[in-house]
Amino acid sequence: MTDIFRKFDTLNILIIGDVMMDSYLWGAVERISPEAPVPVVSVRKRENRLGGAANVALNVQSLGAKPIICSVIGNDAEGITFLQLLKEHDLSAEGMISVADRPTTVKTRVIGQNQQMLRIDEETDAPLDPEHSEQLLSKIRQVLSSTEIHAIIFEDYDKGVISDDLIATVVAEAKARQIITVVDPKKRNFLSYSGVTLFKPNLKELREGLKIEIDMRKNSDMESAANEIKSRLQADYIMVTLSERGVFLQSNDHKQLIPAHVRKIADVSGAGDTVIATAAVCLASGMEPFKTAAVANLAGGLVCEHVGVVSICREQLLREALKL
Repeated sequence: MTDIFRKFDTLNILIIGDVMMDSYLWGAVERISPEAPVPVVSVRKRENRLGGAANVALNVQSLGAKPIICSVIGNDAEGITFLQLLKEHDLSAEGMISVADRPTTVKTRVIGQNQQMLRIDEETDAPLDPEHSEQLLSKIRQVLSSTEIHAIIFEDYDKGVISDDLIATVVAEAKARQIITVVDPKKRNFLSYSGVTLFKPNLKELREGLKIEIDMRKNSDMESAANEIKSRLQADYIMVTLSERGVFLQSNDHKQLIPAHVRKIADVSGAGDTVIATAAVCLASGMEPFKTAAVANLAGGLVCEHVGVVSICREQLLREALKL
């Protein structure tokens, strides 16, 4: 396990998808508003963090690999702040494009007494126009041509950056170059990821994507749903995250429910980003897929112990992974 973790340092991971900025207002709650029955948060601190596909990049970086993001932001003040955050975290902006009539996605979380009380979203989910979609695809091709990429992550938040055509083109390029592809899907493009290596929906996304009811207490329901999505996408592995129940992984000839580790949960924000980043890096390093699922499951639980969106700590993950 230690040798595999050392190999992380040699990997380049391409992340394609919806980036966003996570903005936080931290404060104390000492009274109820006289205007309405809501708490008043006295703000003590403001903070901006990288979110969405950019948080996946931070997790990849924390694991020791080099992330390269290809995505879209708005040509606005929030976009400028986002680029500054990339610079502060030593992340390249080579794969980013700015669009004049498109806002940078911002999720503002109001936190009082270390509990999230409200989230405010500023965004659009309109698909990219053909010109900017082609511009993004050109950036992706440039990265693939100039850098040895060991895995590609599709981080899809249904904000319009990822399209059917982009998926098909990139997956075909990846197959030609023998690059692993892993997917964190959402509803809009759910059935478009044909031929990927690892497809990782959560239970809600699986239900919505297949338009079926799934009782996660019944193994037969989960196996049936995993079989259906595997058959329709021809993916090598289907990994379904099940929150407190853990993760379910299915390959061509094996399936396994990997239980969650008991944790003191503070905040589940960003846990999915950590899971997909860890899974991609582990697979790219040559780790066996079911061991990969176990380590990714462990990583998702570890970040839930912290308030707000945080990246995985490689040293802590290795210590815990050695106990598996």
